[in-house]
Amino acid sequence: MIGKAASVGAWRARPGWWPRTERAPTGTLLDSTGLLDGLTRCLPWLLACAAFALSAPASATDPGFLLTATARDFSSYFPTQLGNGYFATLSGPRGTEGNLSYMVAFMDYAKGDISRPAAVPGWSGIDYSTGHSAAGHFWLNQVALDPLVFRDYRQVLDLHDGTLTTRYRYDDHGRATQVQVTSLVSQASPHLAVTQLSITPEFDGQVELSFPLDLWAPHQPRFDLAELTGEQMQEAVAANNLTLKAIPPATPDRAALWYHGDTRVLDGHGDAQARTLSLDGRAEQGLAMAEAIAVALPEGLVPNDARIYRSPWRLSLELKATVRKGHTYTFAKFVALSREGWGGDAKADLALVRKAREDGFARLREAHVAAWQKLWRSDIRIEGDPEAQRMVHSDLYYLLSNVTPGTAWPSGACGLTPGYAGHVFWDNDTWLFPALLLLHPERARSLVDFRSRTLPAAQARARERGLRGAMYPWESDPLRGTEQTPHAAYVLGEREIHVNADVAIAQWQYWLASGDKAWLRDHGWPVMRAVADFWASRATWIPERRRYEILHVTSVDEDYNDVPNDTFTNVSARKALQLATQAAIVLGEPADPHWAEVAGKLYIPLDAKTGHHLDFDPSVPHDIDSWGGSSLPMLVLPTLDLPMDPGLRRRDYDYAMAPITQSHRDPNSMGLAPMAIYAATLGDAAAAGAWFERNRTAGVLQPPFNVRTETPNNNTGYFVTAAGGLLQTIEYGFTGLRLQSGGLVQAYAPVLPPAWQSFTMTHVALRGAYYDITVSRGRDGRAVLTRRPAEGTP
Repeated sequence: MIGKAASVGAWRARPGWWPRTERAPTGTLLDSTGLLDGLTRCLPWLLACAAFALSAPASATDPGFLLTATARDFSSYFPTQLGNGYFATLSGPRGTEGNLSYMVAFMDYAKGDISRPAAVPGWSGIDYSTGHSAAGHFWLNQVALDPLVFRDYRQVLDLHDGTLTTRYRYDDHGRATQVQVTSLVSQASPHLAVTQLSITPEFDGQVELSFPLDLWAPHQPRFDLAELTGEQMQEAVAANNLTLKAIPPATPDRAALWYHGDTRVLDGHGDAQARTLSLDGRAEQGLAMAEAIAVALPEGLVPNDARIYRSPWRLSLELKATVRKGHTYTFAKFVALSREGWGGDAKADLALVRKAREDGFARLREAHVAAWQKLWRSDIRIEGDPEAQRMVHSDLYYLLSNVTPGTAWPSGACGLTPGYAGHVFWDNDTWLFPALLLLHPERARSLVDFRSRTLPAAQARARERGLRGAMYPWESDPLRGTEQTPHAAYVLGEREIHVNADVAIAQWQYWLASGDKAWLRDHGWPVMRAVADFWASRATWIPERRRYEILHVTSVDEDYNDVPNDTFTNVSARKALQLATQAAIVLGEPADPHWAEVAGKLYIPLDAKTGHHLDFDPSVPHDIDSWGGSSLPMLVLPTLDLPMDPGLRRRDYDYAMAPITQSHRDPNSMGLAPMAIYAATLGDAAAAGAWFERNRTAGVLQPPFNVRTETPNNNTGYFVTAAGGLLQTIEYGFTGLRLQSGGLVQAYAPVLPPAWQSFTMTHVALRGAYYDITVSRGRDGRAVLTRRPAEGTP
């Protein structure tokens, strides 16, 4: 019989989930009024000049921004992603496939199921045929990938420009065509995307082209995951002849459960003469949406035939045209998407794509590239390790492709994909938000404002359980903010409550970085106050021990799903309570004295004999070969940063290393950042660099486009949680910087991985000012941090 722990573990690779100090000498800080005193004297003049050169805009041809697929990747192709935070699509190796696409917070709410991202009609595809031959009639997108058919193949993801370009010579039984495809999802015009196809036939004759909107069928089978127990869930999967294991090269485990939701097309139109398509739709029990395309033809080309094709699964513009050998013909397919609350209907989208077609592909691409170039002003530039540079740029690219500026929309752990059903975890607040905060604060704010927007849902959830304040969901719906943990893993929604502290701590971090008192009063403070009330009512007074304890929680090391006094949870709760009191002082608001009482008497497990923290209450045996091994490294995450004396910090690290290094579980990419940051706080550059390097060598970076997966074997991709962790390793771990009330404080000595010569964080934002921050080697070989005002304007 399958037990509860096993059934929950099947749901999420982080077992137990569903498918998831000492202060250094102060006095050196960066605030909004000035620079760090005295550090530049340690840096040679030539090195300073090199750092200045790094602040110049990067070239679009810089190899640190280019990722390439060749024909050798056909059998192991892991798709990349094109997105702008509002919507995204996956890629295909031909560059012309119709691919699944998703919009932010556009969810399916089918009865009995959890909410899940509704796939919008696929827009990226353009199909091509050379017509009938003695061998038959073939369409490009249906021909098997074969290096003998797709010769001189090369697909390049340009991270700097946000474009995907594919080139090859397509040989259709003796009729060859040179093909080039370029696709993008616009960063400048968020509703727009485009695919441009250029063909150069090596023959005279008639060709056929199809420009479809792919109307995805509802996924079958659907499971009532909001109602099924763990045992029933696994039985249902098996009864449908499905598996929860990963299928190479890119299908994730739990794909049988992480299918896309349904968008029902309500009305579709096509005009062959105008070369346009449009539709209105609605997600199952969810929001309305709209989509439109307009096709641009090569100058002077008059189709022999143009018609609209309709079926239950496809709405397309079909063209036939006569072509001449050696001539290049360029087509463009412009698309516009919108949904209720973001844009208009099909008529409005049709106007957008007609205008985009009128302006032309070059203008749309130029504005898009300029928008990406502006984003890349805030960058992390590494000298001495080209592979690390490409990895960092790819993680920044995927993160920026899945978050929005100036909204209150969050990010799921796997961004705009069905991974983890698009739900919002603590990943949003503790992993992604800090990585964005210094480089892209306008996007970081969207993540914390999501918690302000969904505060009423969290308050209602607390009331239902007889608690005060706000109890944020473990798995939050990105639109409504409601709990969406599957019934098979319901225990996590009730017990993995550290998410509430993570939410409050992130609110305070945004205040520290922005200095925006009006925001704190209107957005951050209501959340922090409600979370503090929650912890004050959730903690239990134990009279015989004269202390508060937090009982019946799922540890951050999730194999332990019913423990008292999880150390990470208690430390985080204490900090949330303390920060609420600080926020009240800043705003002149009354602070509940019970917050300070609970914080001051909350039990933090410590082994008095050996002198190190425990993962949780000593009454719980620490005897499971878990995914993390130990959660103690989480205590040094930059937003939490538990104060410890040097001896305790070292003892905690040594204690945590044994179960972590001896674990037989697949390495989880989420756990690498805390170890690297921990080693950096100890001043151990070699260990910090080695843990960072494992981001590249542990099998969690999938070729050819550096898609980060959760583990080497589960194929849970676009795992932006771990991308955020990697970026934090550099931004806070290697720099030693922390956000505190005085600004960006040098809390720990900087470190450099042994292979690196230097690195620079460009255009760092702090309280309205911008800085470039460099860590390099001084004359004595030690890492030295310097800061200077950034070039240019915001």
